[in-house]
Amino acid sequence: MLHKMEWDSTGGGLEVSNVVPPHIHESSQSMSSTSSSISEHEFSCHCCYDILVNPTTLTCGHNFCRHCLALWWESSHKNECPECREKWEGFPRINILLRDATDKLFHDVVHRRRAEIQANPKISRSLLAFQRYGDNLGRARTNQNKGAGIFFSGVLVALTCVAVMVLVYHWGSGVVEQHDLLISKPVSHWTPEEVVLWLEQLGPWAQLYREPFQQENVNGRLLLMLGDEELLKSPYSIENQAHRRAILAELDRVKALGVKPPQNLWEYKAANAGKSLFLLYALKRSPRLTLFYLYLFDYSETFLPFLHTCCPAITHIDQSVRESSFLNTQLEPSWRQWAEFLVKYLLLPYQLIAEFAWDWLAVHYWTSRFIIVNAMLLSVLEGCALWRLWTAARIRTLPRKMWNHLWKMLSQGFAFALLWPFVPQFVCNCLFYWALYFSPIINIDLVVQQLMHPETQAL
Repeated sequence: MLHKMEWDSTGGGLEVSNVVPPHIHESSQSMSSTSSSISEHEFSCHCCYDILVNPTTLTCGHNFCRHCLALWWESSHKNECPECREKWEGFPRINILLRDATDKLFHDVVHRRRAEIQANPKISRSLLAFQRYGDNLGRARTNQNKGAGIFFSGVLVALTCVAVMVLVYHWGSGVVEQHDLLISKPVSHWTPEEVVLWLEQLGPWAQLYREPFQQENVNGRLLLMLGDEELLKSPYSIENQAHRRAILAELDRVKALGVKPPQNLWEYKAANAGKSLFLLYALKRSPRLTLFYLYLFDYSETFLPFLHTCCPAITHIDQSVRESSFLNTQLEPSWRQWAEFLVKYLLLPYQLIAEFAWDWLAVHYWTSRFIIVNAMLLSVLEGCALWRLWTAARIRTLPRKMWNHLWKMLSQGFAFALLWPFVPQFVCNCLFYWALYFSPIINIDLVVQQLMHPETQAL
């Protein structure tokens, strides 16, 4: 069934009728009659009122010959439509579909007009000037984007240098090696100097009792034998009941673990190398699932201190337990703390990580700042991803994406648990420091791409 278009003189339009060709010859005749029945007026330029040659479509939708538009631009020096005076955006391009249609329907006329245009030097100069204008406009935009890219590249290079300097300082300072003995050496083998070092790490208030421990030359074995009565009597004379309870609470932890419990990031990494690497990447990829994992399997040691740090209690804590950070973080959270934590957990999980890192600024100055910046960048990336789902009307796919994400995290965690014992320690250290110091720098570039090109899919 072939469609033949006939001109309706009464209606002023095209009438489509169905014709069944008896053989190939009549089919070719119907095709030739179709092209001849279409008027050239339907494909005429509104400037020269002749057939379109290299038709160019403007933003408003009007079509003009390429050379007519060039002549108009050269004479008026305006980026606006010659007919409706609406300004066009960017640089007008040739409408390829319309050009191919005019070439097929009016081949002879278009061929003749192109020859006339090429023979006219004035039109050739106008077309050349118009094309140069378009090239300069594209080059200016490219340089503008390149300038922004150079700026952000410089920022990333500067941050990378800072990260390298922090890493070199961390390795060269030997802070980890200084405390590595206490978190790996049994308490019974501690020297008097190591006992004093352990006491100093309990807090500034512990400095008051440093001299009695040094004078009595208390080693690890004597430390394990100390009780409430011994600390109250001479020569220790710790009359403050809160101080005694704090020391005894930390001493109970030491007795239970056999070594000094980690008290900062580097000690925690040295004592739990695989767990620290797992938590670092898991909190970055899926903070909600990671916190739920800590709630189920590491409640007292990690989850409770994390919750008390991010959502501190509004009510005043009893003075008897105020001095001990361990006793403070072992209290059951109030309903206000749970409510605050759940709101942040559902809406802003990365803010919880930033607040926890903020509490460690005095201990890890630069490292905490890298973690805070990374948490802010990850929050922006998560917001951009949700905004794309909302604007693209694909919010209904969110449950399916969440299920896929859950399955992906579980499979990756299981694979990590199986492969962790076979990974060299050097590789694990490289991955740990890369995620800690260089991941924020990469996320800065991702955020810039998201803000400049919102349609780009996030990684």
